[in-house]
Amino acid sequence: MKSARKMTTNICILGGGPAGYVAAIRAAQLGAEVVLVEEKELGGVCLNVGCIPTKALLSTADMASTIKRSKEFGIESRIEGINWNVAVARKNRVVKNLTTGVEQLLDAKGVTILKGRGTITSDREMLVQTAEETVEVTWEKLIITTGAVPLIPTIKGIDLEGVLTSTEALRMDSLPLQMVIIGAGVIGLEFASMFAAMGVKITVIELLDRILPAEDTEIASELLKIMKRKGIAVKLSAKVKEIQKSEDGLTVTYSVDEKELAQSCEKVLVAVGRKLNTDSFQNLPLHIENNAIVVNDSMETNIKGVYAAGDIVGGKLLAHLAFMEGRVAAQNALGISSKVNYKAVPSCIYTNPEAASVGMTQETAENAGISVKVGRFNFRNNGRAQTLGDREGFVKVIADQDNTIIGAQILGVHASEMISELTLAITLKAKADDLADMIHPHPALSEAIWEACGDLLGRAIHKM
Repeated sequence: MKSARKMTTNICILGGGPAGYVAAIRAAQLGAEVVLVEEKELGGVCLNVGCIPTKALLSTADMASTIKRSKEFGIESRIEGINWNVAVARKNRVVKNLTTGVEQLLDAKGVTILKGRGTITSDREMLVQTAEETVEVTWEKLIITTGAVPLIPTIKGIDLEGVLTSTEALRMDSLPLQMVIIGAGVIGLEFASMFAAMGVKITVIELLDRILPAEDTEIASELLKIMKRKGIAVKLSAKVKEIQKSEDGLTVTYSVDEKELAQSCEKVLVAVGRKLNTDSFQNLPLHIENNAIVVNDSMETNIKGVYAAGDIVGGKLLAHLAFMEGRVAAQNALGISSKVNYKAVPSCIYTNPEAASVGMTQETAENAGISVKVGRFNFRNNGRAQTLGDREGFVKVIADQDNTIIGAQILGVHASEMISELTLAITLKAKADDLADMIHPHPALSEAIWEACGDLLGRAIHKM
């Protein structure tokens, strides 16, 4: 048997997703010798089968929605057809451009990339099986960034042909006429919004009594109304019993209030959450809670010199949070003390309209015993929203009794872009007074933030 090739390095990183490749680049910037181990594609789930490809296809959906509304703007047009294969090809080009860019960045920084499956054998050694050889890697510091995969619930018929995860849904060769989506979280609702805009009849089945259980109640309630107006059927407090083959494709049997119902469809999308990848480090006595690696403020595990970042440490499972955690892990591994500011982590939902939030919701703040002030402003009273024809939604700002902003939520067009102003406010511990006194451009959607802060202080200008 051929012996393994040996390799030593300052920093070894297991996983080339957002946390892993950012950690690798940052460590290399700081002068470290870095080995990055990745079994699949660089960029991880987000770049290859998550954030980026879904947003590329959502752009196609947004284009379809715009054309459908064109008459409102004085333009007579209609959709002659949607070429799904062209949309997917465009998505693939976007992904390819970005993955190539990540590889070039790593190469430019001198990071050694091992394409293969890494298995940790001790706190200082890993075996990597590439297509050509076995490599034994030893290190001074290790960063684990192995990410997560779609969670598959225990449902009879879940393994039938036509039952998809988000990964397979992005690779369909044609659009179905009807689709059932199991789960009304972020992933389920983004796909519901995307496919519905392209003419697919969507039914969303959710076990809980509301959509988006982790988000602000008011945001979730308003978004549900909007999605229903767009023709998306949402079944709440509904438990899926079974998926069966039928003449037309599939039938999903579910129960609501002990009443059994059935929904026919061509495809079923399972979007009930994600499962963390823990297979590669079973030989390490890591502290694990809720299937996630426990780390301290420095992103270090209970084993000295072993760090973890990204989805594998649990929490919100956001790519941009993984970026920051990977950077912080690399810096601490190389002696630069740093922490992640978990109080200022924005999250975005790319439905139509978008939803975005940062910091505490009104509910979480009140449950924590914080006496809050709340400011709110509707986009229907915003000049720019009126000109765009996107009047749905609102901005909501949460502050403590000293007017320091501790949270904010936005439902509306370009919410994912607007949330950064409020993220900066929380990061800098700014007061509502600061944003209410700041000059915003006119007409602009961001004026709704100005007005919401003014409302919190009792001096909004364009609110009755």
